[in-house]
Amino acid sequence: MKCILLAAGKGSRISKMIDDIPKSTLLVGGTPLIRRTVIMLEEMGIEPIVCVGYKADLVEKALEGTGAKVYNNPFFDVTNSIASLWFMREELDDDLIVMNADVFLEKDVLQQIVDDQREVIMAVDKTRIAFGDYFFGLNEDGCVVKYGKELPEAERDCEYVGIAKISKSFIPSFATTLVDMINEQKHGCWWEDVLYTLADKGEKIRTLDISSHFWREIDYYDDYEQILEYIEKNS
Repeated sequence: MKCILLAAGKGSRISKMIDDIPKSTLLVGGTPLIRRTVIMLEEMGIEPIVCVGYKADLVEKALEGTGAKVYNNPFFDVTNSIASLWFMREELDDDLIVMNADVFLEKDVLQQIVDDQREVIMAVDKTRIAFGDYFFGLNEDGCVVKYGKELPEAERDCEYVGIAKISKSFIPSFATTLVDMINEQKHGCWWEDVLYTLADKGEKIRTLDISSHFWREIDYYDDYEQILEYIEKNS
């Protein structure tokens, strides 16, 4: 299994509060977040692959001494994460985890994602409906049927966590849709829009609720503060 970590973006909502460093390099328990994640992946026997862009040298420095394979999105300032994934498209040949590099989670959560045998899953938190960054509406089978930052609260069933797993059997459909979207100049989309496009076409994009575990995606500074508080309590 491989894990693609997307770390090319600037993170404009938080950048000025963290001295314009990539948020994936913020220290968590004295270790850059992305390094912590890569080490965790390697301990689990998962191959880490990272896409850098904004201040790539700082991200690469945080990865020194690990076995992470690194790609570069040179157009990070005018594209979104779908373009980063397109630059790494040759890696789409095995069971795959794709996650945003600013996501903090523990190894037991990652293990739960790895152990799930369904073809495609997106990790969600069903306790976060009123407040959050990106929401899903689900059908009775727990598949994504509605999605969006501005999804009306009455239509929300969960918040998206920022990590998904795609089985090797689903990779051809995923990779073809990714390339098609780039060919259509949809380089401003998120990488997850590939899965949403497939969901709109009737593919079953299932979800895994990890709300019983602590996790945070660093969108704002208080997300980072909550991670630090969690680490301090559990050290």
